[in-house]
Amino acid sequence: MVDTETFVPDAVAEIEDEIGDENAVIALSGGVDSSVAAALAYEAIGDRLTPVYVDTGLMRKGETAQIRETFSYMESLRVIEARDRFLEALSGVTDPEEKRKIIGEQFIREFEREAKDADADYLVQGTIYPDRIESEGGIKSHHNVGGLPEVVDFEGIVEPVRDLYKDEVREVARHLGLEEIVAERMPFPGPGLAVRVIGEVTEEKLEVARHACHVVEDELEEYEPWQALAAVIGKATGVKGDNRVHGWVVSVRSVDSRDGMTARAQEIDWETLQRIQSRITGTNENVARVVYDVTHKPPATIEYE
Repeated sequence: MVDTETFVPDAVAEIEDEIGDENAVIALSGGVDSSVAAALAYEAIGDRLTPVYVDTGLMRKGETAQIRETFSYMESLRVIEARDRFLEALSGVTDPEEKRKIIGEQFIREFEREAKDADADYLVQGTIYPDRIESEGGIKSHHNVGGLPEVVDFEGIVEPVRDLYKDEVREVARHLGLEEIVAERMPFPGPGLAVRVIGEVTEEKLEVARHACHVVEDELEEYEPWQALAAVIGKATGVKGDNRVHGWVVSVRSVDSRDGMTARAQEIDWETLQRIQSRITGTNENVARVVYDVTHKPPATIEYE
């Protein structure tokens, strides 16, 4: 476990050394990793840090509004509406790795644009150790590691929590006094809902996944999962009223883990699962069925793509 008493001043000093007297932008997603990176960087360089949140159109329900509220104390916070650019770049793409790389490049281009406006030469991001291991090991390319383009228009990329696991980042967050909604927030993938829809990313699939994920997080809160989610995994036949439908199949997943490197599928009681399927199918006429994923990691990954 990380020694927060020594880690925090060491990380701040390292950021000061890397960035010097220059300006920087921080890739802020609202998750604990980027929030801790932002807090450390702000302590290191103060107002020379510009927080940038990119609304990709791939975010969970209410995410952008939550970001505005949680980080309203950061006067220099920039919220970038980039939904159309991301969805256009993903149009027609079905390969999981290609999707991750497209999202990674699009993120960088958004940050480069904002950095020029802020006269910043450095990018700070909340890459953690499992991101690096999975990208370098070929398991999947994280948007902020293996998904980065070869040419990046920054003098340097600063990653103050790159050697920490998720639980260690949470310890640092608590030490820094970050709000519980940030410190204890459930992990959400950098590529967002794009890796929770199998195949091409479409507006319809995203809306189904966004609503289903909201239902799952709400219903499974009492189980205190490390991560709970819903994914759109294909289509199947069903019956709505007296009509046959060919609708979406939504897979529900809930796991326990320490650091995300391995995970165990949770045992969820039947009544809860039925309530989840009822809420998901009952509020979306295009969903035909809901299934529960009982696979551990390994052999599965936590996310679907």
